[in-house]
Amino acid sequence: HPYFSYKDLLGFFILGLLLTLLALFMPNLLGDTENFIPADPLLTPPHIKPEWYFLFAYAILRSIPNKLGGVLALLFSILILMLVPMLHTSKQRSAT
Repeated sequence: HPYFSYKDLLGFFILGLLLTLLALFMPNLLGDTENFIPADPLLTPPHIKPEWYFLFAYAILRSIPNKLGGVLALLFSILILMLVPMLHTSKQRSAT
């Protein structure tokens, strides 16, 4: 037991040290290269897209040209995701 605890603590310490060194001395190493393009206030960049957790909503809103239709489709998609667990009608019960 002490061997594994020391081994795990050493591993966590080394990993923390490496992440700290990465954050302090090379912060742009894992960054997006498009963030280093100089800004042009007269031109909207074509590569603008939302973060990965908003991509489903972005795709729904972009696929429907009408703004109201896109918002309604987005709301209905979220409503469907909320209603899917209620559609499960199995008689089998779990132990939890």
